[in-house]
Amino acid sequence: MIAHISGKLVEKNPTTLIIECGGIGYEVKISLNTFSAIGSEESVKVFTQFIVREDAQLLYGFVTKEEREMFNHLISVSGIGPNTAMIMLSSLVPEEIAHAIQVEDVRTIQSIKGIGVKTAQRVIVDLKDKMVKMSFSPQISAMGHNTNRFDALTALVSLGFDKKNAEKAIEKVSQGEETVEQIIKGALKIL
Repeated sequence: MIAHISGKLVEKNPTTLIIECGGIGYEVKISLNTFSAIGSEESVKVFTQFIVREDAQLLYGFVTKEEREMFNHLISVSGIGPNTAMIMLSSLVPEEIAHAIQVEDVRTIQSIKGIGVKTAQRVIVDLKDKMVKMSFSPQISAMGHNTNRFDALTALVSLGFDKKNAEKAIEKVSQGEETVEQIIKGALKIL
């Protein structure tokens, strides 16, 4: 119904944006990844998904179409609602979720707050075929398809390091043949 909103950024919080468009201030729920990607620009554009519930009408915003597409895939899984999908997209970027689903990495999906073993398995079963069709930027896909680099990145982020800085450090130390431990040790020296 509402594909995107472009307008003046009035307020930015880790979970919501208020965007003024045509004299109306829209409250848009966002993931932490979208929060990080949107700087302090005065004018912003977010891709949106409008969800109507019995008790509310909510607008969810995403910095990329791929993130919105992943959100829609996630909420199609039984037991995952919009709020859980946003938690998943706050914990991992769409590329990481897609990779975890493709390689049937239950542990990575289960590491997200609120996701148990059965839900993680259901996500993999329901979405595995759909993840093949999703397209991502080549740089991030390269990170995702190298399991050791992906595992190292997941470990560094779980230790509290900024995802973008961790990715840069991994790019510097990884030549493609290292173990996860070697990548983490090398990245920690840089970070």
